[in-house]
Amino acid sequence: MRICGAAEMRAIDRAAVGLGVPGAALMERAGTAVAHAARALVAPGARAVVVCGGGNNGGDGWVAARVLRDEGREARVVSLADPGGLQGDARGAYERARQAGVPFEVIGAAADLSPLSAVAGDVVVDAILGTGLSRPPEGLAAAAIARIEALRAAGVKVLAVDVPSGVSADTGLAPGVCVHADATVTFGFQKRGLVLFPGAAAAGEVAVADIGIPPEAAAQVPAACELLASREARALVPSRARDAHKGTAGRVLVIAGSIGKTGAAHLALAGALRGGAGLVTLAARPSVLPFALAGRPEAMSHALHGDGPLAAADRPALVDAAKDADAVVAGPGIPRGPGTARLLRDLLAHTPSRPAVLDADALNALADEPSLLGNWPSPVVLTPHPGEMARLCSCTIAEVQANRIELARAKAEAWGCVVILKGARSVVAAPDRPASVIPTGNPGMATGGTGDVLAGLVGALLASGLDPFDAARAAAWVHGRAGDLAAETHGERGLLALDLAERIGAVWAEWDR
Repeated sequence: MRICGAAEMRAIDRAAVGLGVPGAALMERAGTAVAHAARALVAPGARAVVVCGGGNNGGDGWVAARVLRDEGREARVVSLADPGGLQGDARGAYERARQAGVPFEVIGAAADLSPLSAVAGDVVVDAILGTGLSRPPEGLAAAAIARIEALRAAGVKVLAVDVPSGVSADTGLAPGVCVHADATVTFGFQKRGLVLFPGAAAAGEVAVADIGIPPEAAAQVPAACELLASREARALVPSRARDAHKGTAGRVLVIAGSIGKTGAAHLALAGALRGGAGLVTLAARPSVLPFALAGRPEAMSHALHGDGPLAAADRPALVDAAKDADAVVAGPGIPRGPGTARLLRDLLAHTPSRPAVLDADALNALADEPSLLGNWPSPVVLTPHPGEMARLCSCTIAEVQANRIELARAKAEAWGCVVILKGARSVVAAPDRPASVIPTGNPGMATGGTGDVLAGLVGALLASGLDPFDAARAAAWVHGRAGDLAAETHGERGLLALDLAERIGAVWAEWDR
């Protein structure tokens, strides 16, 4: 499902108008959808207070108030802008509401918010800013948002128009005060800021209203991002052939583990095995193998003799271990040193036909030598969490989180690989492809080892022959869904990475059904 940022949505609206759809008609349908959502949110007889700003979001609110009045509901408008100063379609919406007898009051200053009042059971419609946010709300808008928040705390229902005021439609961030809605009606396409956190939490239940944008209009604006739905994720992973055997189900080499981090190797193996790989081999120091393989009799091993960080001396053994692999997973808990990044590059150069997943300390090794990023000799999937992404990009975690979609897309393009930027609503990006936002997952997955499971799972799907972008986004979706299933049993607080790994099979079973 396509999701849009503010500029992308404005371009689609302009394209629709260019194809002969009047802007007033789009606003009329949007406002009607808001009215119907407000009606559904409260009991019959409840009153509606529509808080309108000075732009098109406010115009949608004027339409909603008029439609509610026409349907016999008690509705009034509290305007934060002089209606006489409205422009274009918003001015027309106000004029029609005024002619229909919609009562309204204009608030002239933050000091006088008394008209913005409601009681428990009423609904307040937030039509203040919508997608027009360009800076933190201030002045009258900020005061009105704070007042709406107080009303909601007192039992008033809140419905947001397009995007809760104060939330960025592009990033989901709220740079200042913002509305926390019980529900949001958004128009045409889902907005990025309603999918990414914290905007997703502020939006409540989201409904996407069809306001009559022609498909040809949307097609004129290239899609930059999608929300990967269950059906779409399922379609990426073909059913296993009835005559499959372990040699055709994919062979994965996992390079993982060190003393103190043997669990990382164990979890990566679990991800690869539950991901469906026919044969999985762990390459690690001899001292690591007994611990990492404990309880994993399905996995094989390849000893990397010696000790200390992985470096050039390990290349022959790794090349030998990789010669029969269909995919390589490297990084979870590996012993990292000055030569580790170059070793991994050399390994990929000696196995150019094999896709690779680089995770955890493989990413930290590359961050130490950023000149080695890009121009990969084989297909590569990078799986950074925000901290690792910050190190790779020489920026702060806050800067990573400030625009997750665009950063993932930019770095996938610059580095010539697939990037899974992990976190709440992971983003999967590849060069010249719309990014995918993953809707599965929960806060219980914020525990050590879940990323190791994901790395192994991506490796299994790569080994089965999936395109790297398809393998990455399917794995991220399944990983999140497995976490959701694990949380149903253990709760979010009690969820462990191995619980998640063991639920991957339940996701495949769901899909098979």
